[in-house]
Amino acid sequence: MLTDAELETLLTEIESDRVERKQSFSDADRVCEAICGFANDLPDHRSSGIVLVGVRDDGSPAGIPIDDGLLLKLSSIRDNGNILPLPQMTVQKRTLRGVDVAVIEVHPSFSPPVRYKGVVWVRIGPRRARASADDERRLSEKRRFKDLPFDSCPLNGSEIADLDRDLFLRVYLPASVSPEVLAENHRTLEEQLASLHFVGRDLTPTVGGILGVGMDPQAWIPGAYVQFLRLDGTELTDPISHQEVLTGALPDLLPQIDRVLRAQISVRTRIPQQGVEDRSPDYPLDALVQLARNAVLHRNYETSNAPVRIYWYRDRIEIHSPGGPYGQVTVDNFGQPGITDYRNPLIAEAMKSLGFVQRFGFGITSAKRELLRNGNPELQFDVQPSAVLATVRPRP
Repeated sequence: MLTDAELETLLTEIESDRVERKQSFSDADRVCEAICGFANDLPDHRSSGIVLVGVRDDGSPAGIPIDDGLLLKLSSIRDNGNILPLPQMTVQKRTLRGVDVAVIEVHPSFSPPVRYKGVVWVRIGPRRARASADDERRLSEKRRFKDLPFDSCPLNGSEIADLDRDLFLRVYLPASVSPEVLAENHRTLEEQLASLHFVGRDLTPTVGGILGVGMDPQAWIPGAYVQFLRLDGTELTDPISHQEVLTGALPDLLPQIDRVLRAQISVRTRIPQQGVEDRSPDYPLDALVQLARNAVLHRNYETSNAPVRIYWYRDRIEIHSPGGPYGQVTVDNFGQPGITDYRNPLIAEAMKSLGFVQRFGFGITSAKRELLRNGNPELQFDVQPSAVLATVRPRP
């Protein structure tokens, strides 16, 4: 965290490439582009970049209120999923030279390039600009692999031929990169894969690359599948009425989960003496989908070969995720609003780009809301250091 003296120096250094000043948050895109540029750290300062909101270009106060509403809007930038990979940033209200200012401190990313709405932004002197192909290549080469999470590390033994080229070009690339960038794109396939963190420096696929667009992800990561069982009873030893093993890369795996869950839901119709009939499902599909996707996103792919398991009993649904709390999420604060962390940030990026995550950190909250609306009992969690069990019960 920078001191007041350091911030005051940056406040008046008009030509600095480590600071950007904004009079307000009215132009949110420009603020987000600045955050993206600082996260990429093309000049390789290896130190924070600062966005000051509430000051003019010359460093004088703009006279806007620096209140909780503004700070909340600025803080939400990190989790709205428009900047990927997720930026490391803090937001604070600071008083500099007697004036209140909103300070966004952005740390260099361990895994550049970082994109805002599919575009890589960089700092070139005191201005920001779209990254060129050479810029993106330099950013990819800057990755600090020893500091990366498991899903961003190269998967030893795999080759670029183990990635599904057609799936990447047809589905993932258009979902991840803006149409304007694609229209002027002269990058090779290898450069595109590297820019999206799917291969490392020596073109070895990363774990996230195999999971995202691999030809056969389960051949490399044995537990990367979902086991579904429908049981005709309330115990695991009861007869199985339906079972499936769901496999494939994320663009194929996640729709399979939606399909299976949708097919199992029962809809009860109540016809009142007067009025419109009431059609209500025993489980709300959106809640189940959120919980299943959460299990795929947050599970431990590094040390567990167990699959995500969805067991559908007569009186409940159990969703087992082989991976306990991670980072700032603990057994005690699990599920609390605003408390989130990412064991698999590259998988999170892929799921957001593909449209399977709308906003980070709201999956459990969304599931609870849908269950309440449908009249289901409260969602229950059994959180252990190495696993999480979510239990959903049907509407009475």
